[in-house]
Amino acid sequence: MKTYKHIISGLVVLVIILLFVGVAGYFASKPKPMTIQGEAEATEYRVSGKVPGRIEELYVKEGAVVSKGDTLVLIDSPEVRAKLAQVNAARDAAEAQSRKASNGARQEQIAGAYQLWQSAIVQKDVMQKSFERMQRLYDQKVVSSQKFDEVQAKYEAAVAQEQAAKSQYDMAVNGAREEDKAAALALVRQAEGALMEVQGYLDELYLTSPADGVIAAIYPKSGELVGQGAPVMTVTDLSDMWFTFNVREDYMHGLKLGDIIDVEIPALGSDSYQAKISYIAVRDSYATWKATKEIGQYDAKTFEIRAVPNGTIEGLLPGMTVIIR
Repeated sequence: MKTYKHIISGLVVLVIILLFVGVAGYFASKPKPMTIQGEAEATEYRVSGKVPGRIEELYVKEGAVVSKGDTLVLIDSPEVRAKLAQVNAARDAAEAQSRKASNGARQEQIAGAYQLWQSAIVQKDVMQKSFERMQRLYDQKVVSSQKFDEVQAKYEAAVAQEQAAKSQYDMAVNGAREEDKAAALALVRQAEGALMEVQGYLDELYLTSPADGVIAAIYPKSGELVGQGAPVMTVTDLSDMWFTFNVREDYMHGLKLGDIIDVEIPALGSDSYQAKISYIAVRDSYATWKATKEIGQYDAKTFEIRAVPNGTIEGLLPGMTVIIR
């Protein structure tokens, strides 16, 4: 009787063990929920200028909230200020020539034309010396042909300008004809155009924000030199944000444009948020393919998927991790 009870007890224990092993095997073999990780991104604007110079003053710091049109940086450019003085002088001289041509030359006007001519001579002499130095360097193959051509063009322009100034002086002495009056007026318009060009460069010394946003990064410090087109700072537009995921194609499960997905943002807590898929495109294949199995089957490519949040998410910042489960 005891032997029978032992047999029964053993069978019960065996059945319990088999049930435990079966349940454990079921949960172990059960597919785990798939997790896709991405990150939040936002539109970024690089603030840069057309004029090279030195950073005179930075009006904002990293993290500052700015509005479109706010002045962010002042660039100091002595070259632009010198150019402004030159074009102002050229405009004044051209206007004097125009008045002289219209009213008849006076001694003061003749003297002004003479001074303009002498100024052009000095400019030509300076450019001639620069051209001769560049000629020697070019013959020694120290400078490129492009640099040589630029200096040669400036020298030839200076020669032409000196000749034009000489003609204006001769006209003042000899009296103006109708053609000369028209030419003098054209010089005034040319000088005004040059002034407008320099004024445009002056406006570029003040760099403004291209959009509402936050200053994400500032690259140079006050007093440092910046080149033409070199980025000075980055403005991030937090009102234009999206989520980016890199998903292997065998994990996409029929995702398509316009689908609504639920995402989690660990940095903002356990709440879930909805987002709408707005972009799907394959990534560069040389860096994103991966075999689905070690042997056989096929190579799966990776797709970039972007989703736009449905509404504003308070506290969301670029770079935060976003998860799809």
